[in-house]
Amino acid sequence: MTDQGQMQIGEVAERTGLSLRTIRHYEEVGLVVPSARSKGGFRLYTESDVERLMVIRRMKPLDFSLEEMRDLLEITDRLGRADSPPDGEELARLRRRLDAYRETADARCESLRARLAMAEDFADTLRARLGGA
Repeated sequence: MTDQGQMQIGEVAERTGLSLRTIRHYEEVGLVVPSARSKGGFRLYTESDVERLMVIRRMKPLDFSLEEMRDLLEITDRLGRADSPPDGEELARLRRRLDAYRETADARCESLRARLAMAEDFADTLRARLGGA
């Protein structure tokens, strides 16, 4: 970590479990942009950038598209703006959109749980057959 609390891409990759290639791809598609560049041109990331990458990483197993990820990040960015927080109809609209993503995430988690239960049942069947062989 640099003196200013910034990290190079290798440390970010290690902390997030994402590959360098994936982090660079997310930058290319505009999901996360390094907060700065070193004098040598190296990408520098902050804790906030790492948190953003972790949100993206958590969305991936739920099959959210890059566009959905971008939209959700824009919503949370807008809701988190301290300098000009949304109010009135904009706030209500952002909360509705965020709630729709929550409902989608909940449904996809339930689907994954059902698939995992089937996979575990299959693995149990295999173990039982091997034990009886």
